[in-house]
Amino acid sequence: MNTLFLMNSLWVMVSAVLVILMIGGFILLETGSTRMKNAGHIAAKTILTFSIGSIIFWAVGYGLSFGKGSALIGFSNFFYSGYDVKGLSLSGAVFFLFQLAFAGISLTIAFGGFAERAKLTVYLVFSVLFSILVYPPIAHWIWGGGWLAEHGKQDFAGSTVVHLTGAMAALAATILLKPRIGKYNKDGSANNLAGHNQVFTALSVLLLWVGWFGFNAGSTLGINKAFFGYVAVNTNLGAAAGTVAALMISWIMMGKADVSMMLNGALAGLVAITASCGFVDTWAAVVIGFIAGILVFYSIRFFEKLKIDDPIAALSVHGTAGVWGTLSNGLFATKELATIGKPGLFYGGGLHQLSVQAMGVVTCAAYAFLVSFFLLLILKVLMNGLRVTENEEITGLDLSEHGSYGYPELVKLETKLKAQ
Repeated sequence: MNTLFLMNSLWVMVSAVLVILMIGGFILLETGSTRMKNAGHIAAKTILTFSIGSIIFWAVGYGLSFGKGSALIGFSNFFYSGYDVKGLSLSGAVFFLFQLAFAGISLTIAFGGFAERAKLTVYLVFSVLFSILVYPPIAHWIWGGGWLAEHGKQDFAGSTVVHLTGAMAALAATILLKPRIGKYNKDGSANNLAGHNQVFTALSVLLLWVGWFGFNAGSTLGINKAFFGYVAVNTNLGAAAGTVAALMISWIMMGKADVSMMLNGALAGLVAITASCGFVDTWAAVVIGFIAGILVFYSIRFFEKLKIDDPIAALSVHGTAGVWGTLSNGLFATKELATIGKPGLFYGGGLHQLSVQAMGVVTCAAYAFLVSFFLLLILKVLMNGLRVTENEEITGLDLSEHGSYGYPELVKLETKLKAQ
């Protein structure tokens, strides 16, 4: 094995570890953004569903995504052995692990739409179905040599493949599960079911921000010309611009510097720059992130007006920002960096790439939503509903689903106070 092969493999292995560590960031994000009575449940189901998703991706998902097949789906590499070599530049086992991590992140995003009201059994079964029927076809279309790849669809690290796919599954879940108890009043006004730990949420954003360097820069799949450094710079600029923009717009519109909106802006900037981090100039990365920060503010308000209860803003952060990030390539992709597809509108490419990006957004979003909705609808019938009972939801999923509480000391204190 030559040195370049080993160095490429080492770099992508480190990146895969960073992406898997992002699961920890999502645990803190979801627990911090929801109520205390569900904290242990959310942490546990995230680890469990990632484990299930890993096994299913090994058995079936990887072959469907990256196996040899048609323009629609792959048909080889099921029950992945770990012995093949990815071309001549990268270990096949490392590439597999890297792609498994991406599939796991998309699944975790999808489950944001289930938060605080779905049965644990629904999480378990949908983990299997999502990892076979929802994520792999889209990954194959864009990254596995499928029909969108043939059209030159640009998605450097997954604004569409990972984020939009997960967000559309989350949308299907929020619609079928309906809002949490107490979220909306009879007059349609919304109550703020505030998350219990804003420090957790802030720390989660920092962890995700760091993990995103593996997510985006690792997608170079090698160290050639150290291009991963350029991708990392664009990633950081997009996140920073999204943070500033979301804080500014919330301050202007609400009169207060809203912390949760600022944090959502950071994540929106990261999601948006994910599709374009390897295709655009640094100034464009700032613009893309800044617009994402503004969009996420209005998107959260929009979904709330529609009475779509999205506890961790998955639809806005991963959906709306994912759409914008994907489309932005059709505007800002440069002639020098557009190794896939063509340059964007502002670089002499006309509307061609923008139309390809739009086609990819519409088809992938529709597929992920419709398949997820149909699967969940079937589960709703077969499993006697997707949602826990009203009493279980009020009690909290820590106790009702697991028989233990994420914060046992506070349960003891509450019991003592009631007794007095």
